[in-house]
Amino acid sequence: MNTPPACLLVLTTLPDRASAEALAAHLLEARLAACVSIQAPCRSLYRWQGAVEQADEVPLLIKTAADRYAALAAAIGERHPYALPELIALPITAGNAAYLEWIGAETRPLAAGDAARAST
Repeated sequence: MNTPPACLLVLTTLPDRASAEALAAHLLEARLAACVSIQAPCRSLYRWQGAVEQADEVPLLIKTAADRYAALAAAIGERHPYALPELIALPITAGNAAYLEWIGAETRPLAAGDAARAST
């Protein structure tokens, strides 16, 4: 029996749907995520610089391989509009083995020849 790859569910929030879609598209194109679920807007209440604040946000559920987390976190940090973005990674301890294999396959970096063929 094959052991599925170690996978993560990564959570972040964006200020609006357009920025959520742009970040999701980049993560998928870069093969840093196999799937990004853009959730319905929510209201977040939080402490920031000594005051209680609130904002409407768009949550993202990002499915990735554990070995891609560092690159994914860097990409989010570079493109996220917040000074301190929420970035939480939860290990997936159980799940559909075929789905977990799919996450691993879709987040594997393409070899140079594969990348050239994919862009044509």
